[in-house]
Amino acid sequence: MNVSDYDFELPESLIAQTPLPERTSSRLLVLDRKTGKAEHRGFTDLAEYLQPGDTLVLNDTRVLPARLFGVKADTGAKAELLLLKRIEGDRWETLVRPGKKLHRGARIVFGPVDRPLLSAIVEEEGELGARIVRFEYEGIFNELLDRLGHMPLPPYIKETLADRERYQTVYSRNEGSAAAPTAGLHFTKEFLDRLQAKGVKLCPITLHVGLGTFRPVSAETIEEHEMHAEWYSVSEESAGRLNEAKASGGRIVAVGTTSARTLETIGQRFKGGPVEACSGWTSIFIFPGYEFTMVDALLTNFHLPRSTLVMLVSALAGRENILGAYREAIKREYRFFSFGDAMFIT
Repeated sequence: MNVSDYDFELPESLIAQTPLPERTSSRLLVLDRKTGKAEHRGFTDLAEYLQPGDTLVLNDTRVLPARLFGVKADTGAKAELLLLKRIEGDRWETLVRPGKKLHRGARIVFGPVDRPLLSAIVEEEGELGARIVRFEYEGIFNELLDRLGHMPLPPYIKETLADRERYQTVYSRNEGSAAAPTAGLHFTKEFLDRLQAKGVKLCPITLHVGLGTFRPVSAETIEEHEMHAEWYSVSEESAGRLNEAKASGGRIVAVGTTSARTLETIGQRFKGGPVEACSGWTSIFIFPGYEFTMVDALLTNFHLPRSTLVMLVSALAGRENILGAYREAIKREYRFFSFGDAMFIT
């Protein structure tokens, strides 16, 4: 399959640069994947489409302030580092800029130049600015990161984020992501309470999002693309809730493609049988032809052209249905990407 089949023209003016004042004030496009029919609603109308017994699966990952700005220790030249994932201890997989000047052995310092609070030493080099670095510091790493780091907003967002909690879901709990699971940004605690009062069950899982999930695919064919691995975890309690949903005939509704990828990973791991508490790395790549075993419905945002996420939603709803819904969303000037509007595929 050609990656170009998942391309579309998007006016730059529709890329949402800032979150709306109220999380739940986004628009909602409801897509019937069997008929391709689209309805245009407000986000809180989601309550009408969820039924008692449905289980809403929420990715409770929390975004690290993973972008660090420092200087090279030997020259004082500016350097930037983006944390992707912890390998072990103080060794991290990162992206650096400028990549051409940060080779093995280079030291980047953060904080006051004369008394840096944090240092990163490049230990291994990869392609396109990828580096394995080892941090040196005194104190607690996460406290230093919270003090020195900035939110790793996607490159298509040019505006400064006034409140960095707006790039976190209200149910975020487990730190480790390099990007937000953005479908969850629409929820407030009050709206979740309203859904629970209706009989909708909440099921937290964790997948620490890597930037590879959101990048356009550079290969010409889908089969050539390789996904980056991401860490996931499902607790015993959440596994029980998923099993209850399957046994009772209730729908499993994934909030976001990260939740969907985690659910399908464990669906494959347990071969459609009862789910158990588990954790591990997943590089699952879902594209048309894939048969879903866990996800019955999906709440998601509008995604980048040629991205693996457009392919995932096309696997669930059909390529023509998705591209048709996207054309209609563009015509009606929906807001796209991380801080944009939502789509519910049912």
